[in-house]
Amino acid sequence: MLKEAKLALEDGTILKGDGFGFETTKTGEVVFTTGMTGYVESLTDPSYKGQILMSTYPLQGNYGISSEWFQSNGIKSEGFIVREHNIHPSHRSTEKNLSEFLEEYEIPGISGIDTRSLTLKIRRFGALKGTLTTEEIEDEELLEITKGQPNLEDIDLVDQVCVGEPVIYGDNYDKKAVILDCGIKKNSISAILKRKVGVVVLPYKTDVKTILDYEPDAMLVSSGPGDPKRVKAAISTVQNLSEKLPIFGICLGQQIISLAFGAKIYKMKFGHRGINQPVKDLRSGKVSITAQNHGFTIDPESCRDLPIKVTQINLNDGTIEGIEHEELPISSVQYHPEAGPGPNDTDYYFDNFIKALESY
Repeated sequence: MLKEAKLALEDGTILKGDGFGFETTKTGEVVFTTGMTGYVESLTDPSYKGQILMSTYPLQGNYGISSEWFQSNGIKSEGFIVREHNIHPSHRSTEKNLSEFLEEYEIPGISGIDTRSLTLKIRRFGALKGTLTTEEIEDEELLEITKGQPNLEDIDLVDQVCVGEPVIYGDNYDKKAVILDCGIKKNSISAILKRKVGVVVLPYKTDVKTILDYEPDAMLVSSGPGDPKRVKAAISTVQNLSEKLPIFGICLGQQIISLAFGAKIYKMKFGHRGINQPVKDLRSGKVSITAQNHGFTIDPESCRDLPIKVTQINLNDGTIEGIEHEELPISSVQYHPEAGPGPNDTDYYFDNFIKALESY
């Protein structure tokens, strides 16, 4: 067990606590998530690449780690901040404890700090650049590392999490969907496969001809990390395929689709990360509780003269949660209908996806 860990923030704050996980130093944007459960899914979510994740719920690790809950091939977050971590988990599927999990993927953790106070700081000042270390580094050097790291918006994070080669699932099914991979979660792939539709996961830079060579019935633009404006190849692909295939987007995928049709994107102060975000469908009036993980969103003013209309909004702050093209079979949502972690209120989104795929 490591004796001490430090978390340095770009505003000069240095927090000291108990270290766990791997003995190393990592930098990233410090963000918080409000879910009471789901730390395994969150840590393995590619959308957290480049970020040091903090849980607002004080106790983490109590039910351990199981590979069944992974959303990718391992931890993608740069570090984990908790109030208290449990080293003796209890769950029938547990394979290891939280500290062993972080150590396996060479990720540092810090516990024993006031996560409530840190959450309030982030809510007041916005997401902050940070450095988490479980090594012996002087405070001044730690602050220099923190302030010298690039902004999240200046890093090509999608390149670090997307597949390098095509991956095919369910090739025995009659229908097929292409996923433009910007950081896809396993739950999204499973949601399509269980509806008896095959999946081809392609790197987001895949050219249009190669995509069409797979003869897909529709395309899903996946979730993922970082600034959507940097994912230029995916934006161009959506533009070139907009009249050839039904296109759907999730999270980063919504932002990419919006940019493809001329909308503007801005970075949120501290984003939405958790499993209890209320979303209202403007057509039906139905309210769903959703899982979310994003730090960018669509500027609603920029959509006024575009062929896309807002279909859903967040009831906490009014930000856009869903859009739809006025003429083409193109739509998207900002939240995560596949959950993992979170509620399954919006699982119907994949039913809508399959209906459009089959009828096009």
